[in-house]
Amino acid sequence: MLSTAPIRAYIPASDVSRARKFYEGTLGLKPKQEYAGGAIYECGGADVFLYPTPNAGTSKASQAYWQVTDVEAEVAELKARGVKFEEYDMPGMTMKNSIVTAGGAKTAWFKDTEGNILAVSQRL
Repeated sequence: MLSTAPIRAYIPASDVSRARKFYEGTLGLKPKQEYAGGAIYECGGADVFLYPTPNAGTSKASQAYWQVTDVEAEVAELKARGVKFEEYDMPGMTMKNSIVTAGGAKTAWFKDTEGNILAVSQRL
């Protein structure tokens, strides 16, 4: 049944080579395997499949997030690596240093080279 099967994330890329430079060079992920024109990365025990498609960057919602223990430290490190964080104007929420604290979490969003929205989030 699905409740006992591992679930995997997809990250679409219109230019896999460009995306791999971002995920491997900027974010520091290591490819576990090359597969079907893309790459599989392991993050915290879960696999993420970066795959080729012309539909990359079309979602207006987050594709995935990393659950971290210190979002401020992650944001600072990613900014130092050149990641540009999104600044959203959301009713009732204030961003401080690219981080929103609401709903039991601190979260910061950024886009990859393909226009996909990703996040780092710390549960409170």
